Amino acid sequence: MKKINTQGIQIHILEKDKEDFISLTDIARFKDSERSDYVLQNWMRNMSTIEFLGLWEKIHNPNFNSIEFDGFKNKAGSNSFSLTPKHWIELTRAQGIMTKSGRYGGGTFAHKDIAFEFASWISSEFRLYLIKEFQRLKVDENEKLTLGWDIKRMLTKINYRIHTDAIRNHIIPVRIPPEQANNIYANEADVLNKALFGMTAKEWRSKNPKLDGNIRDYADVSQLVCLANLENLNAEYIRAKLTQADRLIKLNESAIEQMKSLSDSSSINKLV
Repeated sequence: MKKINTQGIQIHILEKDKEDFISLTDIARFKDSERSDYVLQNWMRNMSTIEFLGLWEKIHNPNFNSIEFDGFKNKAGSNSFSLTPKHWIELTRAQGIMTKSGRYGGGTFAHKDIAFEFASWISSEFRLYLIKEFQRLKVDENEKLTLGWDIKRMLTKINYRIHTDAIRNHIIPVRIPPEQANNIYANEADVLNKALFGMTAKEWRSKNPKLDGNIRDYADVSQLVCLANLENLNAEYIRAKLTQADRLIKLNESAIEQMKSLSDSSSINKLV
């Protein structure tokens, strides 16, 4: 659960299926802090609101119940018509609005597209400030993601030096031509790729011809940590004079065990 502050109102944001959902309950408090549910229901009574919600669902939700939507649309705007978020979700199978229970951060949430539309109904000024704060949040998240990725890549580079030193000192003969040395380094790098990813760099490129970079550029956090560990292990195996075939088997076994542990690690997940 993330939070932003817009004109003195704390607004909760949660992520669902990699999409941001903003609290309509919090937004409604800008208009009436004591009766946010009443404010939200008033908004949902409008014909323009129902049309907007229905259009959003038709674009994004293949399971949307258009028949129930037509019923709401025919009644919208009349004095007797009332609609709650829960009722809308249950009857139309809507995905753009959701409800969340809980004392802190509970209430009605909506996809950011819908939340901005609701904010505009509340106040044009409030909507502009809300969008500004939301954009600031996304910029901060992207900067942290970039910094975290740089740190993870640096970790693998540091361990890569240990790995290449072991190759140079124990595998590459003296005075070997530079181009042959590069082939040996690449070959040993593919031992790690095969152990962890199940394919060599060349095999990955042939399967992903439209992607830039290499197989390691698309590794997740757990895989990068595991890769750093495997580089250290392989360096030790090289010093111990193990054959490449034996090293590959051992490294693959270690990769399997480490990925099981890393995938369940809360500390690793915080780096994502």
